[in-house]
Amino acid sequence: MRAVKRILTAILLTMAVVAPAQAQDAAAGNEAAPAVLADTYGRETPRSAVTGLVQALGEQDYTRAANYFDLAPPSSPRAAQAAGDLAKRLQAALDAGGSLIPFAGLSNEATGRIDDSLPPEQEQVGTLRLDDQDEPILLVRGEGDEGKQLWRISSQTIKLLRAHAPAPEEATEQGGIAATNIAGAPVLDWALLLGLAAASFVALRVLAAMALFAIGRVVRDPEQSPTYRFSHAALPPLSLFLAVIGFYVYADALPVSIVARQTLLRYAAIVLWIALAWFALRLVDSISRLIIARMQRSQRRQAVSVITLLRRSAKVLLLAFVIVAILDTLGIDVTTGIAALGIGGIALALGAQKTIENLVGSVTVIVDRPVQVGDFCKVGDVLGTVEDVGMRSTRIRTNDRTVVTIPNGAFSSLQIENYSKRDRFLFNPVIGLEYGISADKMREGVAIIEGTLKEHAAIDHEGARARFTTFGESSLDVEVFSYILASDFVESLGIRQELMLTIMERLEAAGLGIAFPTRTLHVTADPLTIARQPMREDSLD
Repeated sequence: MRAVKRILTAILLTMAVVAPAQAQDAAAGNEAAPAVLADTYGRETPRSAVTGLVQALGEQDYTRAANYFDLAPPSSPRAAQAAGDLAKRLQAALDAGGSLIPFAGLSNEATGRIDDSLPPEQEQVGTLRLDDQDEPILLVRGEGDEGKQLWRISSQTIKLLRAHAPAPEEATEQGGIAATNIAGAPVLDWALLLGLAAASFVALRVLAAMALFAIGRVVRDPEQSPTYRFSHAALPPLSLFLAVIGFYVYADALPVSIVARQTLLRYAAIVLWIALAWFALRLVDSISRLIIARMQRSQRRQAVSVITLLRRSAKVLLLAFVIVAILDTLGIDVTTGIAALGIGGIALALGAQKTIENLVGSVTVIVDRPVQVGDFCKVGDVLGTVEDVGMRSTRIRTNDRTVVTIPNGAFSSLQIENYSKRDRFLFNPVIGLEYGISADKMREGVAIIEGTLKEHAAIDHEGARARFTTFGESSLDVEVFSYILASDFVESLGIRQELMLTIMERLEAAGLGIAFPTRTLHVTADPLTIARQPMREDSLD
C-alpha cells in the first residue's frame, strides 16, 4: 500500500508539471501558426478511432458510431438508419464473443503499425466470432471529407457484418442488451467482470500466503534467509500481477458487453503497471537490505551510503517509467512533458556539476576501495587516519588531531599511499662502527649483525643481510636490509627497537663501539713564527 501511495502521489505531481508545459507549448504553437482542427470523431489514429467507437456504442449513439465505418455519407434517412443498424450488428457481434485489442495495445500513431503483415493502410484492431470462425476487424486509412487521413472500419469487415452478424432485432431477442445499464453496459456484465477480477486476486493472494507459510516452515531462520526474504517481497505484488494477467485472458473470452470489457481491460493496464512497480520496489528494498547487512558484517560502512543512493535512484527511475506508462494508458500525451524534463535535467546537471563530480568520485572511491575507515594513509600532502568516507567528501584525522575534509572528486584524482595495506615493514638501518679496528674485527661485527637478523623470529630470513658498504666520514658503515613480519605499525616499532638493542648489546660484548660523529683537530706551530719570537732571559742562563 505504501508503494501504491507513492505511485499515485507521483502521478499527481507529474500531471501538475506536464499540464502547464503542454499548455505553454500549445499557446506558443497557436502564436506561431494557425491551429489545425482535429477530426470531430477522433479518427486520426487506430487507438483514438477504437476509443471513440466504443464510447459511441456505450452511449448507444449509433448514428455517431456509423461515422467510424468506411461508408459514403448517407443521402437519405433510410441510408442513415442502415448505417446505424450496422453499428448495432457490430456491437451485438462483439458482445457475443468478439474482442477488441486493449487500449494500450492499439497504435497511437497516425500511420498505425508498420511492423505487421498487413498493408500500410490497414490495421487489425480485433476479432469477430462469426459462424464458428474468427474474422479480423480491420481499419483502413483513407481520405475523409475535409482531406484528412482517417481510420475507419474497412469495407471487408462491413461485408462480413452484413452477411454473418445477427440482425439488431435478433440480437435484442437474444438478450444482448439488458434493461438496466451503467456507463453503457448491463449491470450484470459489470458485476461479472469485477467479480472475476476480485476472485482472481483473492485466490492468488491465498496461494501466495500459503506458499510463504510453507517456505517459512522449511527454512531455519526466515528473517536471515534470502529465499524467504525474496519470497516475502515478491509474492504479494506477483499475485496481483498474475491476477491481472488472468483477468485479461478470461475477460476477453466472456460473452459480455464489449463496452464493459474494453473499459475494464483498459484500466486493468494501470493495475498491471502498479503491480510491476510494487514488485520492483519491494525487490529493490529486499536486495538492498541483504547487501547492506553483508557490508555491515564486513565493516564496509562507506559502501552502505552508495547502496542507499543506488536504491533511491532505482526507485525514482522505476516510478518515472511507471508514471509515463500510466499516463499513456490514461490517454495523456507525455511527449512534451518528457522533453521539458529532459531539458530541465540538462540544466540541473550543468548547475550541479561539482556535486555530480563528487558523487561520481564517491562511487569510484567506494568501489575501488583505495582506503577504508581506520586506514592510516597519505593523500596528497595530508597524512592521517581515515575517519569517514561519505557521499560528498572523505574526512582524515591528522597526527596533529585536526580533521581534513577532501571532496571525493578531488580525492579520487590524488595520489593515495595507504600504509595500512602493508604486510611487512622494511628494516634498513645503517650501523656505523668506530674507526681504528682491524679487518677481522670488522668481519666479526658484520657477522654479529647478520646473525641477529637470522635468529629473530619476526624477521623474514629470505634476503635478510648485513654488508659493509662504505667508509663514512666518522664511521665504518654497515647497511642492513631485511623485512619485519608485522602488519601493524606500532608492533613493527617494538620489533625494530628490540633488534636495535640486541645488535647494540652484542657489538659491545665483542668490543666494538658504535661510532658517532667526531672530528680530530691537529694543531702545529709555524717554524717562522717560532724563529721570530724573542728569546726569554731564563733560557739564556
